[in-house]
Amino acid sequence: MAIVKRSMQQRAKVKQWKALILLLIISICSLLLWGCSIKSEVLKDRLVVPIDSDIKTFNPILINDAYSGIAIGYTLTGLITENAITKDLDPELAEKWEFQQDGKQLIFTLRPDLKWSDGKPLTADDVLFTFNDIIFNEKIPSGSRDVLRIGKSQTLPKVEKLDDRRISFFMNEPFAPALRTIGGTGILPKHIFAPTLTERPSDQKLQFLETWTLATPVEKLVGNGPYLIQEYRPSERLIYKPNPYYWKKGTPYIDKFVMQIVESPDTALLRFRSGDLDMYRLRGEDYQLLKRFENRDRYKIYNAGPATGQAFIMFNLNKGKDPKTNQPFVDPIKAKWFNDVNFRRAVAYAINREAMITNLSRGLAQTQNSPISIPSPYFLPPDKGLKVYDYQPEKSKEILLKAGYKYEAEQLLDAQGNPVRFTLMAPTGGRVAMGAQIKNDLEKIGMKVDFNPVDFRIITEKLDNSKQWDATLLGFTGGAEPNSSINLWATDGDSHLFNKGPAGDEKPFPGREIADWEQKIHDLMIKGAQELDETKRKEIYAEYQQLVQEQLPLIHLTVPLYLVAVRDRVENVQPSALAGSTGVTGALWNLEQLKLKP
Repeated sequence: MAIVKRSMQQRAKVKQWKALILLLIISICSLLLWGCSIKSEVLKDRLVVPIDSDIKTFNPILINDAYSGIAIGYTLTGLITENAITKDLDPELAEKWEFQQDGKQLIFTLRPDLKWSDGKPLTADDVLFTFNDIIFNEKIPSGSRDVLRIGKSQTLPKVEKLDDRRISFFMNEPFAPALRTIGGTGILPKHIFAPTLTERPSDQKLQFLETWTLATPVEKLVGNGPYLIQEYRPSERLIYKPNPYYWKKGTPYIDKFVMQIVESPDTALLRFRSGDLDMYRLRGEDYQLLKRFENRDRYKIYNAGPATGQAFIMFNLNKGKDPKTNQPFVDPIKAKWFNDVNFRRAVAYAINREAMITNLSRGLAQTQNSPISIPSPYFLPPDKGLKVYDYQPEKSKEILLKAGYKYEAEQLLDAQGNPVRFTLMAPTGGRVAMGAQIKNDLEKIGMKVDFNPVDFRIITEKLDNSKQWDATLLGFTGGAEPNSSINLWATDGDSHLFNKGPAGDEKPFPGREIADWEQKIHDLMIKGAQELDETKRKEIYAEYQQLVQEQLPLIHLTVPLYLVAVRDRVENVQPSALAGSTGVTGALWNLEQLKLKP
């Protein structure tokens, strides 16, 4: 009897605990639901989108990464803009433009009464200053300067002020990309930057190089675009507010625009599904899950076709030495491998791109075999003759053996018996899985690969400054105009990363060599920019694509479809791959026209 009584008491205590636990769960759920409703009230008047990485600078001229460019791009605009859907050129700061002197002179006429975000007048002096004093200033490293160099002489346009609203750009020969390249360049405020063009006594460097760093208070940043940066929290977010002096009166329509820095794509997916984000750029593995809940969770998945971005593996071909230490940038043993085109071709044949598409992108991607974006009218497709590298690991081994390499216990050795081993860097985040597969693919042909995912800023520091690296996995955003990548292919270009030369006031690198094919690619890019006939331009760029594929300074991999999920509450969205394939930028090209449903 006593045993039965104790048993009943125990059951009663269990019921009490269950009731308490249930009450606690209900309370927590109520708090969570209340919190969600509060969050919804707070976020309903703002557009919140992710950006994949933190930014490096506020200075628009010193930007050398896509993310800083995205962040600043909404605060500065150029003379004209391109409609990402129609591809038409539309007036922006300039109300009209015209060519004269057989296409050698381009004249822009500014809109009347333009102002900067601080209320100061925006005139032809600002345009003149932007080009002559900043972009064309050899003491300031700028990829924009390379894009504007014309012909074999590499001269820059002569820029003159005709009056307060008209600016003339005179070129010594026809330059096909002139209108888009010049017109799309962001204009800078002279009254802000002119005082920074003095040299510091300590090192004779321009103060401009230390202007608008991330330490600069955001209220001191002046712009002419639809938005201004209201708040920046490193590694967290950027908050924007409308520019009261933006020339398109009454826009932008959204009062608060937020870019959340979310470096992990898995975290970005969770935050989109929880309602924290209004847009999300899909990976292949996300599609089935998000498609399933598209109607329930009130968003739409847009497919804008192949993205313009290009993923590639790149080896350091620089044979030069650091002039300060006289030490080679690359171990001479490795430099010999990397500069052997047979080595690079073997690598190209060893990478299983179809497995990348199937396993990493869930079939929502395609192979990329060209330095020109697939959506571009200048892209040469494989069925028109573009060389491709299908997955053929046995062919890789055959190429290596013919080139003097050998195998010992399945380990690849060079002709001198050195084991073939190098480090492959990749930015943390979305490219890690791709890098891991490349490591496995190359180890199947006997190469030892030390795969090292690191912060993107570490990679850029090595590429731009130390030049001490072996191989890296990167991507470019691409676009329609081939000449926009001239700074990558020009032998002295600021982004000639695979064989980087001195920049700014750096001394020449002893031992650096320019290969014949490297120079020919540069020459073809110049020739393509000179040609005004579209048919002939396409022929020139076809030859350029073939040469890149033969020599493989970049070994292209795959390109995903541009898939972006956008909440139904966002109106007027028109995603376009050509508008930008980095994150959700392809859905933000007409940001000032976007609206939020009440």
